[in-house]
Amino acid sequence: MRTTVGRFAPSPTGPLHFGSLVAALGSFLDARAQGGRWLVRIEDVDEARTQPGAADAILATLEACGLAWDGRVEFQSRRTARYNAALERLVAAHQAYPCGCSRSEIAAAADAAGIGSAPDGARIYPGTCRHGLAPGRSARAMRVHTNNVPVEFTDRLQGRIVQSLERGVGDFVLLRADGFFAYQLAVVVDDAEQGVTDIVRGTDLIDSTARQIHLQRLLGLPEPRYLHLPVATNSRGEKLSKQTGAAPADARALAPALAFLGHAPPASLAGAPAAELLAWGIAHWDIARLPRARTSAVSSPAG
Repeated sequence: MRTTVGRFAPSPTGPLHFGSLVAALGSFLDARAQGGRWLVRIEDVDEARTQPGAADAILATLEACGLAWDGRVEFQSRRTARYNAALERLVAAHQAYPCGCSRSEIAAAADAAGIGSAPDGARIYPGTCRHGLAPGRSARAMRVHTNNVPVEFTDRLQGRIVQSLERGVGDFVLLRADGFFAYQLAVVVDDAEQGVTDIVRGTDLIDSTARQIHLQRLLGLPEPRYLHLPVATNSRGEKLSKQTGAAPADARALAPALAFLGHAPPASLAGAPAAELLAWGIAHWDIARLPRARTSAVSSPAG
């Protein structure tokens, strides 16, 4: 029988806030309700954004909230050889190529061609280096070939999603100009190696899913199921983050996080310890109770 393997993969750019706790809790409950395993991976591949001590603080908060993980915690910064091997496979298959364009050059070329931006705000790559670097240009990054065949998947909460990568994103980056591997490649390699079957995360990442499925197919890797939860926002509609002043979360935020996910604990559990709240959440986990909105505002304890 299929064993469910879920995961929570935070970036150590600051302490765990309410929005991140919602994602952690949702993935934890979904895995445990299916009798599965739940992993934690620290996505510190972007070392320039990593804050010293943040990973330890995140893990301590998860422990305080009773969110116990299985196995060891993996760190992306220790896995670059695996990402390089995947990139080499794509290059050998003529599915990845060097790009010499700067951001300003991409923007200028896209403007000239009337090409807009991707859903995440990045400029759609116009394919300048797709057929080879111009004479005298050196590689700044590595990109993957996309095509006009729509990528389709059914999100367990959001329903059917279809995206044309060539038109909507363009050939996206796998290895950045600063030498760090891009999130899209790293997460695909990690999820496959760790046997992740179910990815539960915020809807802020739903537009990355087609890119990840594209890479999974090129690399011959299994495709997990996806469930994208609403993203917690502040009263101004801004996603909770370090940049928007989100306060660190603690165990007191567990019951509000359950309520945010449509699973408000009964009054009899008011003030109950984390273990009891989680046991109730696992027993009552029901995707039909999850809110389908892409975002949802919270007040306290989000900061």
